[in-house]
Amino acid sequence: MFPLSHMLKSFVRVGSLKVIDAGGRVHLFAGQPGPNVTMRLTDRSLYYKLFFNPELHAGEAYMDGRLSFENSTLRDFLTLFSMNRVALGSYPLQKALRRVSRALKGFQQANPIGKARENVAHHYDLGNDFYRLFLDEGMQYSCAYFLDDAETLEMAQQNKLRLIASKLNLRPGLSILDIGSGWGDMALYLASMEDVTVTGVTLSREQYALANEKAQRAGLSERVRFELRDYREVSDRFDRIVSVGMFEHVGVGHYPEFFAKINTLLNDDGVMLLHSIGHMSPPGTASPWLRKYIFPGAYSPALSEVFPVVEQASLWVTDLEVLRLHYAKTLNHWCKRFEANRDKVAAMYDERFCRMWEFYLVSAEMMFRTGSQLVFHMQLARKRDAVPIVRDYVTDLQRRYMEIEADRLRRG
Repeated sequence: MFPLSHMLKSFVRVGSLKVIDAGGRVHLFAGQPGPNVTMRLTDRSLYYKLFFNPELHAGEAYMDGRLSFENSTLRDFLTLFSMNRVALGSYPLQKALRRVSRALKGFQQANPIGKARENVAHHYDLGNDFYRLFLDEGMQYSCAYFLDDAETLEMAQQNKLRLIASKLNLRPGLSILDIGSGWGDMALYLASMEDVTVTGVTLSREQYALANEKAQRAGLSERVRFELRDYREVSDRFDRIVSVGMFEHVGVGHYPEFFAKINTLLNDDGVMLLHSIGHMSPPGTASPWLRKYIFPGAYSPALSEVFPVVEQASLWVTDLEVLRLHYAKTLNHWCKRFEANRDKVAAMYDERFCRMWEFYLVSAEMMFRTGSQLVFHMQLARKRDAVPIVRDYVTDLQRRYMEIEADRLRRG
C-alpha cells in the first residue's frame, strides 16, 4: 500500500485507523487514544491518489463507493481526519503541495460578475424542494444561534435573525440592502420588526423566485423586494446593509472591490452587519474537494485577510463577535434531517449525490467542531458613532423583538 502507508504513519497521532487494502491485507495506524476507524479500499490507484491529494480523493472515493467503512462510520472517519489535520499538513509532500495551492488561490477564487452567477447556480439552484428536506421551515442556509442546546433548528434560526436585526440598530424609515438574500427570511424579518424598506439581491434564480413569493404571502411586497442581481450592479445608497453567508463566495482577490463597494453603498451614518464563515488559523486555501463539488470559487477567510482590506476601505469595525460552536450544532441538525430524508434525496438525484452531500455536511460539521472554522459578525460603519458606544442596545433590542414575536404568536 506504499506510498500511502508511509504518510498514514505520520498522519494518525490521535485515534486509530485500520485500513483493509484492495488485496484484503490489514494495516493499522495508531496514536493516542481517540476514535477507532476501519476503512476499506477497493481500488489500488487510491494508494497514490490519496497520497498526493487526500482531501480531494477521499471524498471522490467515498462518493463512488471505492472507499467504505466497517464497524465505523463516515462521521467517525471525518472526526479522526479533523483531529489529525495538523499532522497531515506537516507531512513534507502535503506541506509543499499546500504552498503551491496557496500560490494559485487567486485563480481558484476568481469571481467576476458572470462567473459568480455560474458558481452560485452550481450550488443554490439544485432546487427548492431539495433544500426543504434538511433546512428549517424558513430555509435559512447559514449558521443558526443556539441559546440552549434543547432548542429546535427553527428556534435557533429565529434567534439568529433577531441577533442580526438588533446589531443593525433599526428604526422606522430606514432603507436596507440585503446582499445575498437567500430565500428571503432575513429581509422579511427586518421588515416585520420595523417599518423599513428592504431590497434583497441574489444570483440564484430559485431563491429569487421563492423569496418574492414569500414576500407576497406575508403582505410585505410593498416594502420588501428581491432582485436577481449582482451586488456590484447596485447603485443606490442605503442606511443599513446586511449580508449573511455570501462573503464566503467573494474570494480574497475581490475583497478590496467588496469593501470599497460597501463604502459607496452606505449613507454617511450607515451601518453594515457582515455574517461570514472564517477561520482562526493563518490564511490558507479551500478544500479541493469542496471547491470542485460543492462551492466552486468559495473560500472562508482568516480574519487577518479581512481586517487590512476593511482598513483600506476607510471603514470602522464598530463590533466583532465570533460564534464558535453554533455552526457545528446547525450542521448536526442538517445532517440528521438529511439522513431522515435520504430516500427522497436519492429519488431526486442518485446514490452518488447522497454520498457527496453526506460527505459535505459531516465534514463541514467537523471543521467547526474540531477544526479551525468559525463564524464571525463584523459590524461596519463609515462613522465611529454610527451606533451607540455602549453595546447594551443589542441586548435591549433582542428583548424587544422577542416580545413582539411572542405577542404575534399569542394573537395567531
